[in-house]
Amino acid sequence: MFQSAPVGTAKLGPADVISITVFREPDLSVTNATVDADGMLVLPLIGSVHAAGSTPGELASLIEHKLANTYLRDPHVSVSISSIVSHKVTVEGAVTDPGIYDLLPGTKLSGAIAMAKGPSRVAKLNQIAVFRQSGDAMYVARFDYNAMEAGTMIDPVLQPGDRIVFGTSALSQGWQDFLRTVPLIGVFTRL
Repeated sequence: MFQSAPVGTAKLGPADVISITVFREPDLSVTNATVDADGMLVLPLIGSVHAAGSTPGELASLIEHKLANTYLRDPHVSVSISSIVSHKVTVEGAVTDPGIYDLLPGTKLSGAIAMAKGPSRVAKLNQIAVFRQSGDAMYVARFDYNAMEAGTMIDPVLQPGDRIVFGTSALSQGWQDFLRTVPLIGVFTRL
């Protein structure tokens, strides 16, 4: 079963903007640094550092380690996210405004549906599928919109890259049949 990551563990990606503070070393601190397309940052003294895939805390530890091995004794580094650009979620199917939306850490399924301006008139409210890639495996979970609104079903925290398909009577018969076979509502099942 797939487990979602806690809100504080957002991973950095290309085009994200961060600020790095090296305490008591203003010349080594960087404001509004953009992670490049290869996931790298160029920092004073230590050069290129791979940032994509790291949390801000992991990146701060990596920078501290590099500085301690070369230039500073007991450095303290803080990394803060100024802008998350790499986190996207796709919302499609029977929503008013389907599309690709920016995803802030902690955004729940109901928030993504709200970004897509809610379900359309033909939406099948008990057929929301969330597809999630994790490593080499694809997972899917089915959710019921009315149950989430009523608080009787979990409103899951989304992950970057999630694909939400809101059911509709126009959805192909194959997808409708598939969504009916997903064994448990609200639990990610490996495809």
